[in-house]
Amino acid sequence: MKVRVGREVLAEAVGWVARGLPSRPSVPILAGMVVEAADGQVTLSGFDYESSGQVSVPAEVADEGRVLVSGRLLSDICRSMPRDSVDLSGEAARVQVSSGAARFVLHTLPLDEYPALPEMPAVSGVVDGDVFAHAVAQVVSAAGRDDTLPVFTGIRLELRGSAISLLATDRYRLAVRTFPWEPVDAGVEANVLVPAKLLANVAKAMSGHELTLALGSTRTGDGLMGFEGGGRRATSRLIDGEFPKVRGLIPAASAITSTVTVETAALIEVVKRVALVAERSAPVRLTFADGTATLDAGNGEEAQASESVEIQLTGDPVVTGFNAGYLLDGLTSLGTPIAHFAFTQPTKPANLTGLRSPDDAPTADSAYILMPMRLPA
Repeated sequence: MKVRVGREVLAEAVGWVARGLPSRPSVPILAGMVVEAADGQVTLSGFDYESSGQVSVPAEVADEGRVLVSGRLLSDICRSMPRDSVDLSGEAARVQVSSGAARFVLHTLPLDEYPALPEMPAVSGVVDGDVFAHAVAQVVSAAGRDDTLPVFTGIRLELRGSAISLLATDRYRLAVRTFPWEPVDAGVEANVLVPAKLLANVAKAMSGHELTLALGSTRTGDGLMGFEGGGRRATSRLIDGEFPKVRGLIPAASAITSTVTVETAALIEVVKRVALVAERSAPVRLTFADGTATLDAGNGEEAQASESVEIQLTGDPVVTGFNAGYLLDGLTSLGTPIAHFAFTQPTKPANLTGLRSPDDAPTADSAYILMPMRLPA
């Protein structure tokens, strides 16, 4: 193999595939990345039996070839190269990576022992990559991170005709986002659970392009979903298990007794400051009354903080408490200048949504449900 590729293009492509490789593979060869040069491009691939990633970039190919090398090491090397182009050359036993005066020699891994990448399922439909990336970014923070509870580490995709809903929860909060897409089958109806970390990586990398969604089998044990856009493709095994029935947590419009609108950026800054003295498991107290939201945290034994911000309150005054981190995650995910809180009771879940202006009405296509915490007496 002998090929020349632009450094930034190669480093970004190799880095994307490398992020999907396991840091502690069950089999050492799964830490490898396939590098294939042919037809005026270099194709990089990785697979660990759970997910796969593949990307092709244009290149000057002098000699075609295919090798398997350490993925993370190749990523580190490409990122540190000094010149604008990188040369890859070698044979079955080793590969030389060079740029300017820098030269690295990597020993190859046995290519015949590397598993074949799964085939992409049949196309289910297409969606705007930016819309998809924005929706995933709004819900991913609510997904769990405890691998002993795998159902909560995924994002549920509900396909209903021309609409897709994303749902994520870690049992303490719930995020929901609905957006349009163009399905192949207008009557499609399916539910799948995709690992949140992988979905966030795919959505970010494929934003700015038309994104193809490909849903394969949804049977327990062999469910698969594919994504393709911008010269990249990825597959993921689906998470097995029953996602909890969480839509009942979203307050009905008829049950709302109080609403609050506030400038998102201003509230974020206040929460950050007040939270400096909040213990990790203690809530930040929020008192919504008389045109202000007063935030309190801390205790008299160590440190206390209090600060107010202007709001528009409709309905009864509200005193409640939230985990500061969860509240900040919800506020930063809105992407709008105005935050809107809807309450039924102070001890019941609150719905946080974003508005473009204080005069807008909240829509049903998004929700961030916060579970309140018990306030100290």
